[in-house]
Amino acid sequence: MPTKPTHPHLSIEIALSPAFHDLDPMNIVWHGHYAKYLEIARCALLSQFNYDYPQMKESGYAWPIVDMRLKYVKPASFGQQLIVRAEIVEWESRLKINYLIKDTITGQKINQAHTIQVAVEMSTGEMQYVCPAILWERLGVEEPQ
Repeated sequence: MPTKPTHPHLSIEIALSPAFHDLDPMNIVWHGHYAKYLEIARCALLSQFNYDYPQMKESGYAWPIVDMRLKYVKPASFGQQLIVRAEIVEWESRLKINYLIKDTITGQKINQAHTIQVAVEMSTGEMQYVCPAILWERLGVEEPQ
């Protein structure tokens, strides 16, 4: 059974505003740019724990995304003020992060998503079926017994 966070520090909210070059011919944010917004929030979240991608590499693990799901609720537009919330919701056998993108002013949901990453030992290329101890240490949670 996946571990559920009980610590509010396992989340972050960042502000962003879509740039003109993020728009499609219909003058709304092109759907593919939402993955970039998730990445920005994910990096900010993992940086809180000093375990962003450079630190992951230093620890000997790659953390590829093996699943990403997005639900588009409402389009975003140029200059719209957005809040992207990222929250770690599983960390025992995989790293699952849930996201919520909302309009800053109205609070309306724009997009809902999640990503799943797994630890891969870089020296062997083997996927780890239990997250390595370094993740537990950095998140400040207890390792499973």
